[in-house]
Amino acid sequence: MRLRALLETEFLGLRLLSGEEELDRSVRGVMTTDLRDPGRYLSGGELVLTGLAWRRSPEDSESFVRVLARAGVAGLAAGEAELDAVPDDLIRACARHRMPLFSVDEAVAFATITEHVVRQVSGERAGDLAAVVERHRRLMSSGPAGGGPDAVLDLLGSDLDLRAWVLSSTGRPVAGPADRPSAEVRARLAGEHLAAARTGRRGPHRATVAGTVYSLFPVLGEEPDPREAALSALPSWVLVVEADAGDWPAERLDLLRGVTRLIADERERRDASRAVGRRLAQEVLELVRTGAPSAEVAARLRVAAPVLLPGLGSAPHWQVVVARVDREDGADLPEDRPARAAGALLEETLADPRTSGGEAGDRVAVALADGEAVAFVPLPADAGETADAGETGDAGGAGDAAPDGAGESAGHTAALDPAALLDSLRAPLERGLEGVGRLTLGVSAAVHSPDGLRGALEEARHARRVAAARPGRVCAAGHEELASHVLLLPFVPDDVRRAFTARLLDPLREYDRRHRAELIPTLEAFLDCDGSWTRCAARLHLHVNTLRYRVGRIEQLTGRDLSRLEDKVDFFLALRMN
Repeated sequence: MRLRALLETEFLGLRLLSGEEELDRSVRGVMTTDLRDPGRYLSGGELVLTGLAWRRSPEDSESFVRVLARAGVAGLAAGEAELDAVPDDLIRACARHRMPLFSVDEAVAFATITEHVVRQVSGERAGDLAAVVERHRRLMSSGPAGGGPDAVLDLLGSDLDLRAWVLSSTGRPVAGPADRPSAEVRARLAGEHLAAARTGRRGPHRATVAGTVYSLFPVLGEEPDPREAALSALPSWVLVVEADAGDWPAERLDLLRGVTRLIADERERRDASRAVGRRLAQEVLELVRTGAPSAEVAARLRVAAPVLLPGLGSAPHWQVVVARVDREDGADLPEDRPARAAGALLEETLADPRTSGGEAGDRVAVALADGEAVAFVPLPADAGETADAGETGDAGGAGDAAPDGAGESAGHTAALDPAALLDSLRAPLERGLEGVGRLTLGVSAAVHSPDGLRGALEEARHARRVAAARPGRVCAAGHEELASHVLLLPFVPDDVRRAFTARLLDPLREYDRRHRAELIPTLEAFLDCDGSWTRCAARLHLHVNTLRYRVGRIEQLTGRDLSRLEDKVDFFLALRMN
């Protein structure tokens, strides 16, 4: 039934004070309360009846109505017996929160309204959706003991025959049945979610991936500022339902939106649990940046390690990851918002599923400084060999351990691999950042003591700058790239790069265009073979004399000598900058 129908029922004695445009809201139940915070007892869709005994000052109205709005209450009816009239501050609060407000004639008992609503709702409702929502609410309000989001999604499957999952914005599975979509499909769905978030449209959003139709319900605690909608979505969750919600009745849509509010509460609880790690990370970052003695840094790290890796038997190694979201020119965003989005995204991406009741733990502590997010990632001390193997491209590194992304790494022993980190982020975030900006990340090597942490921080920051010099909306670089020319080339001014490459390569390009002589490929192969005539000729399937003729032509056109180390280096750099 609708609020409008209640207003039009004369014997209920209701008079509308605020919210005429919201009278088409559905009423799924009724609750009488004088608690100052009845939120835990609300499941959404109720008509709340109150005698106003909770109101002790005008400020109480704002907090009371805010609780009702967040719970998804359909409307509020206030009795006049306590205060003779509904106070103006309550009317203003309801108007601010778009909460329909009625006054109840003192001659009408709340029991009369309750009986009428219950009778109407029970007669209209098929399948008793309210019972399902109430079961969800009880499970979620009990925290981890109640099973968390997985228990809610199990009920969606058993009670409504809906297959559903909760995914992070990178496609990492947060909750849901084990027979989830593939990693590629999840990344596509996360990208669709982020793309829809940029538009600011309310969910559900329809997405067809690999021939299957899905409905995407954003999991949001509060409606974000429209200017921040895209950035707010970056570290968000999305409820993915394997069904087309386009033709669902309003009752079922309301039910799923209620489920997203319950899951949003769970996400906020998990987010709050990271507060200690963030504080420790900020303290460590400030100590490292200011050059504090290593003993002081070590003391902070000893406090942080048990928080991030419970049960760790010995001092860990550490890696540092630096992330930055750079806004596009003209993007109207608060100055600190990109840094906070980058930090939340790092926390979400590097979250490591634990075995304790399916709870997602964290192996990171994130701090913010100078527009960047800095993550300190602990690795058990016995991970040193694994970290070294990852640095040299060993097949047992993190890229193979976590084919579905960094968040699904098997165990805690593998060091972070920039390539695997990039693979887990690129597909969805390239869509999410379109028109907003770009994300760049840098990853340090693992360090074995607090003395190396400052160097690791600088290493990660330099790697991020290398990544920032590359094209693309999502780029990452690791410490191994800092030992070569790659560290220097990104900082050469563009006009100098263009002039340098043109001077060396344009004569060869022009000659190749006119004669199809393939001088550029020949030069690349010659340098790659370290100037070996026989190996290069074999690679190009040429006679050695033909190769000597081509190299001679290159030297003639450019005035360089490929037997000289200096000229070889110049050609090498020109090809890399090309």
